[in-house]
Amino acid sequence: MKIVIAHNRYSSAQPSGENTIVDFEIGALREAGVEVVPFLRSSDEIASLPAHKKAALAASPIHAAGTQRELAALLERERPDLLHLHNPYPLLSPSVVGTAHKHGVKVVQTIHNYRHDCVNGLYFRDGHDCHDCHGKRWNGPGVLHACYRGSRPQSAVMAVALGVHQGTWRGVDRFIALTDAMAAYLRSIGIRDEQIRVKPNGVADPLAGKEAQSGAVPLGSGFLFGARLVPEKGVALLLDAWKRTDLPGQVLRIAGDGPLRSLVERAAAERDDIEYLGQLEPAERDEALAASAAVVVPSIWRDILPTTGIEALAAGRAVVATRMGGAPFIAGADTDAPAGVAVEPAADALARGLEAVAKDPSYAANARHRYETVFAPEVTLRRQIEIYEELIKA
Repeated sequence: MKIVIAHNRYSSAQPSGENTIVDFEIGALREAGVEVVPFLRSSDEIASLPAHKKAALAASPIHAAGTQRELAALLERERPDLLHLHNPYPLLSPSVVGTAHKHGVKVVQTIHNYRHDCVNGLYFRDGHDCHDCHGKRWNGPGVLHACYRGSRPQSAVMAVALGVHQGTWRGVDRFIALTDAMAAYLRSIGIRDEQIRVKPNGVADPLAGKEAQSGAVPLGSGFLFGARLVPEKGVALLLDAWKRTDLPGQVLRIAGDGPLRSLVERAAAERDDIEYLGQLEPAERDEALAASAAVVVPSIWRDILPTTGIEALAAGRAVVATRMGGAPFIAGADTDAPAGVAVEPAADALARGLEAVAKDPSYAANARHRYETVFAPEVTLRRQIEIYEELIKA
């Protein structure tokens, strides 16, 4: 089996869970004997482009003609069985679907956000849920509110791309929805049931080869938040909740960077029980995770399936999450053996959730089992290959 993996990597200045997942899947597929041909672009490339090419980028989300020529040449040379698309913006464009189909190659896409229907891909603006553009042919509200990168001109380009490619998305052969909720979202924008398969992301096992047993991972203490410091990730909510907790001796560690950095730095300067770690390299992040007993995912938007939560389970750490997006599913909050709690996105509720996890070791004890049965490579990779094989035989 030969698969082309197509992905526009997000800027390295904004570490992305989606990039992590794509890298993991490429490695895991190769280990499983699948021949993978990467077709990758990076938003980091944009800064080094000559002026005339930067000017041409305005239309890239709509078509990206040069990219289509490169992909066509690769498909003719490699003759793959499938193309698996992740993020097409801004350098690939959804036109890769049509390019693949012209060469007789079927297309799978994993859905990591809501950008088939929403200019910024979040269904979130100005601190609250927003569905003003849902189901519209033209995303006028998204342009009015400058939802893409705070720019009306850039939002207009993205809105045109979404309008032009509504038919493109309906022609994708299979969508991989990370949760049942995402499958429902796809149906809400006109995708047929037979096009949708559900498979959560997986992450590499950090304890592979260490003979770890479920629930037997030594715990650190305190809590870790690791994400971009942007409003939708909920760091302001977390800081408010932390003031309302009664957890003497516990420490809240915050890792990441972004526009809310100064808010975090002030909080860390004012309180001994808050540590700001800055932007961490992978090895440093692993150390911070090992030093903690639980991870907090306090999103105030419907975050699809936060990778930090899955990584927490893999390391045997409990998850404290808001009831937004896929985080409650990660924690298994509604199962018989929860690996964490899910609460309403309010400061008092989050404070009580932090206290509950700090005082009950059973959540952390369940974490590895939750990972091994739902998110481990042997589980998620087997499902992914099944989806590929089904489509190839169709």
